[in-house]
Amino acid sequence: MVGELLAEIMNATGVRAFNFDPAETTSRLADFIDQEKYFAYIARSETGRAAGFIALHESYALYAEGAFGTIPELYVRPDYRSNHLGFRLVSQAKTFGLSRGWRRLEVTTPPLPQFERTLAFYEREGFGITGGRKLKISL
Repeated sequence: MVGELLAEIMNATGVRAFNFDPAETTSRLADFIDQEKYFAYIARSETGRAAGFIALHESYALYAEGAFGTIPELYVRPDYRSNHLGFRLVSQAKTFGLSRGWRRLEVTTPPLPQFERTLAFYEREGFGITGGRKLKISL
């Protein structure tokens, strides 16, 4: 589903912003989970098909008063959108974060304006815009 998420973002923006190799990603996922650097929850349909997922990782910052959670990926397959799966995944992330002692969750939306619906979803779930923009530099 990570590949589907990245492809959707790149198709909507027309920018090849990500490199995705399924084998490398699977290996990286296993390593992150084994080291407890990354946590994931999968939502399944009534038939058991993976319908969506949310990923979390722990970060630390003085401004956040210690440990907090970041949602690097949240994806619900198109056929399952508007079925409250995103809400259930975010609710699970909040519960998990509380169990870890996190005081907040942070998320960055995909590019706007192409993903205004994503921003509206997060706002409905209680996230507030903090300003700024996500920037990166390749090393």
